[in-house]
Amino acid sequence: MITEEQIKSALSSVKYPGYSRDIVSFGLVKQINAKDGAVSVSLQLTSGTPEVAQQIKTESERALKALPGVNLVHVEVKAPTGPQAASAQSPWQNQNKVPGIQRIVAVASGKGGVGKSTTSVNLACALQHLGLRVGLLDCDIYGPSIPLMMGTQKKPTVTEDETMMVPPVSHGVKLMSMGFLIEGDSPVIWRGPMIMKTIQQFVTAVAWGELDYLFVDLPPGTGDAQLSLCQTVPLDGGVIVTTPQEASLGVVRKGIAMFEKVNVPILGIIENMSYFTAPNGDRVEIFGHGGGRQEAERQKTTFLGEIPIFTEIRIGGDEGVPVVVSAPEKPPGQAFIRVAEMLRQRLG
Repeated sequence: MITEEQIKSALSSVKYPGYSRDIVSFGLVKQINAKDGAVSVSLQLTSGTPEVAQQIKTESERALKALPGVNLVHVEVKAPTGPQAASAQSPWQNQNKVPGIQRIVAVASGKGGVGKSTTSVNLACALQHLGLRVGLLDCDIYGPSIPLMMGTQKKPTVTEDETMMVPPVSHGVKLMSMGFLIEGDSPVIWRGPMIMKTIQQFVTAVAWGELDYLFVDLPPGTGDAQLSLCQTVPLDGGVIVTTPQEASLGVVRKGIAMFEKVNVPILGIIENMSYFTAPNGDRVEIFGHGGGRQEAERQKTTFLGEIPIFTEIRIGGDEGVPVVVSAPEKPPGQAFIRVAEMLRQRLG
């Protein structure tokens, strides 16, 4: 007996042409029937391109025929025609795409302490410095640090109809964080479902307006926050932050695997704390060096760049003025700007 779960699992191997995500996660599978070894599937596409429809149909048939016990396969592919086809060219239309936001990028790490939030803050400010409209969402519900690093504790307001939150703005970047909603050092003691609901509201119930990029600073690990985000909105990609040593890289691989399982493309790896330049000019590789680049090669992804250890980066985070804002022309700021430009090229 072929189950619906088995059929969906087989179809999840079929990627939408030109994307790294599959037709199941895009919500294109509309109807499934299975009886006596015969499987019938109905797919609804948002693109009217005949070549795309034919490729999906062929690959779906191949995936279903590979299932044990299946001897007859019928795949029906429905696609818009006429005027509708020209206005429906992206599979993202079946997802909960946030109006006005062009790109959503998650910044993640397998473990804490690698400077992920510092990287998120400075990348967001770097792209704003380059003239783009940028937002930054802090998804670390238990340990929010974006308010401190961006130098504001201003609480969000609400729209006139009281249906949406208006995010505060600091250094030209729109922000949202649990740190704006709790008092002082009050802890957040929540179980998974509450975290999931909050993250969904931070994405869909915030008046982000028109943004070129929304950066999402994820907490360490591969738990509820990461899964909630991937299930709520279509991510354009994930950026992995690591330090050079194996202790960090080993956990990074789990973060990459998590993104792959939810069909989020990896945009690249950033090596933070890459090295330190002593006052006498000697280069000191405190945590080793080159691990991020080697891991990018191993994972067949892009190495976005390295961020050396600069005292100015730490000071900027503590004082709420990121180094990209205070001194974009100096080496610490330039390091983040180079990574931001590389990331911009990757996203097109």
